[in-house]
Amino acid sequence: MTTTEQARPFTGIWEREYPFASNWLDLGEARLHYINEGDAGEAPATLLFLHGNPTWSFYWRHLVEAFRPTNRCVALDHMGCGLSDKPQFYPYTLAQHIENARALVYKLDLRDIVLCVHDWGGAIGMGLAAQIPDRIKGFVVFNTAAFPSRRMPLSIGLCRLPGFGAFAIRGLNAFVRGALARCAKKPLSAEAKAGYLAPYSNWDDRVANLRFVQDIPMDAGHESWPTLQQVAAGLAQFSQHPMLLCWGRHDFVFNDSFLHEWQQRFPQAETQYFENAGHFVVEDARNEIIAAMKRFLAGEKQTYTDEHHSSVNLHA
Repeated sequence: MTTTEQARPFTGIWEREYPFASNWLDLGEARLHYINEGDAGEAPATLLFLHGNPTWSFYWRHLVEAFRPTNRCVALDHMGCGLSDKPQFYPYTLAQHIENARALVYKLDLRDIVLCVHDWGGAIGMGLAAQIPDRIKGFVVFNTAAFPSRRMPLSIGLCRLPGFGAFAIRGLNAFVRGALARCAKKPLSAEAKAGYLAPYSNWDDRVANLRFVQDIPMDAGHESWPTLQQVAAGLAQFSQHPMLLCWGRHDFVFNDSFLHEWQQRFPQAETQYFENAGHFVVEDARNEIIAAMKRFLAGEKQTYTDEHHSSVNLHA
C-alpha cells in the first residue's frame, strides 16, 4: 500500500529547500519514502531520480523544482536513507535496492521514464532499466558507474575494514561529514548541510551508509558481484537510447576514467563536462545542468568542438 498522511521522522531548516510532499511505499517490513511532484500530462518523459550514498532525494531538490512544472518528477530514498525507514537487519544489497525501485515503478505505473542517476544510483538504476526496458525512454547520468571497477579510493577502502568501518561510519559519521567536506567544490548553504546531515544523526540511522560501502563488489567472491555483472551486461540493450552525461571533474571516487567508459559504451551520448564541479555535481553546476537537461528533454542538439562530445535527439 502507499501512504501519504504521515509525519516525517525528522524536520529542520533543510525543509526550506525541500518543499515537497512526502509519500511512503509499504514494502512489508519497512517503508520506502519518495516524492512525486508534477504531472507528466502531455510531457514526453517522467523523470525518476535515484541517489547514491550518503545522500537521499534531497540531493535532487533543485532539479525537481525546475522540472515539476513540465514533467512528473519522482525521487525515492533508498531503504535506510533519507526519510525511508532504517531497519537494522535488512538485506542492503544492490539486488534489493533494484527490487525496491522496481516496486515503486510498478506501484506508480511510471512509463516513458528518463532515469536520472548518481553514485550508487547508477548501478541501481541501470539494473532497474534492464528489468523494465519497455518503460525506459532515456538517461541522465551524473558521476556514477554501472559496471565493475577495481578502483577504490583509500578513504573508502578504510571504511570497509572490519570494526574500523563501523566505528568511522556509524560511530563518528565520517562518511557523511567527509562527503560534505570533499564532494562539493562550491560552499553549501546552511540548509543544504543540514539536509545532508539530518537523516544520519545516530548509530542506528547510519546503518545503510555502512552497508552501501560494504556492498561495493570488488571481486567475484562478493555477494553483489553477480548482480553488478548482470547490470553491466544489460547496458548494451540501451546503446541507442538518448543519454546525457553530466560530469564533475573533481571527483575522488568517480573520476574521468568512469566517464570515458560511459562514453565508450554509449558513443552517441551527449556529454556536459564541468571543470569546476566535484562529486556533488548537481550542487556545483545545477543551473548549467538544468539548462542542458531542458535542451536534452526538448530534443535539441548541442554542438561541441570537443571530439569526445556528441548529442542525440530524445524524440528520435
